[in-house]
Amino acid sequence: MPAVEIDHVSYAYPPRGFDSPSVPAIEEVNFAIEQSTKLGILGPNGGGKSTLIKLILGTLKPTAGAVRVFGHTPAKARRLGLIGYLPQRIEADRDWPINVGQVVGLAHAWRKNPWERLSTDDHDAIARALNLVEMQGLSDRPIGTLSGGQLQRVMIARAIAGSPKLLILDEPTVGVDIAGQQRFGELIETLHHELDLTVIVVSHDMRAIAAVADRVACLSQTLHFHDAPGGLTPAVLAEVFAHDVAGVFGDIHIDAHLAKDCACDHDAHADKHDGDTP
Repeated sequence: MPAVEIDHVSYAYPPRGFDSPSVPAIEEVNFAIEQSTKLGILGPNGGGKSTLIKLILGTLKPTAGAVRVFGHTPAKARRLGLIGYLPQRIEADRDWPINVGQVVGLAHAWRKNPWERLSTDDHDAIARALNLVEMQGLSDRPIGTLSGGQLQRVMIARAIAGSPKLLILDEPTVGVDIAGQQRFGELIETLHHELDLTVIVVSHDMRAIAAVADRVACLSQTLHFHDAPGGLTPAVLAEVFAHDVAGVFGDIHIDAHLAKDCACDHDAHADKHDGDTP
């Protein structure tokens, strides 16, 4: 069973005014994300990446088509705790009197009645999550005293503390330098290995995708390219870049497969890239 199935999905935002047409955000997106893979979704601002995330999370419903997460509707998958999510903008009130452990504990507290306390298993899961993001010594630290990087790690710990099977990261390295992107990539690789996660990273920055993902899709209203297991070789990145900038510079000729062509035979597509050189 794929981790995520996007079955001919389109979504159009409602009209902004009485005489305004609906605004298509994505059209006829059709692909599957296999379990335990790390997929980067690359695309320009306004290309539909945030809409696709909301459809996978279940906060939007497709205008056409269907989304399944581990065989469930996205809403049910979230209720079952199958999805962990790190938003692009971390909204945290630094003056709120709460510590790191309590923030991570929210991954469990929302499932309980108001009078229920966290169990021993819950506390063990919180400790493990903090350990995986290398924040194990800061459980009692007030959230308002953390640096931006520390806060991001705490929020990742919260996302994984509920033992999800899918982790979605929205523009996780905005404003981060190359060295920081590499460290972030190493952290995600650790989580992927230790927890057997399926990871989706959404970004407009090719370097961020390259630091984290081993497969890549290019989204600009529709899916232009979906790479199979050949990995992010320089040739693959060149193909993705060609699709990404076509809207600015016009079509660029390069030997690339359209998404609809490469979805059917992953192994053959991987073999094509294994022999490529920059």
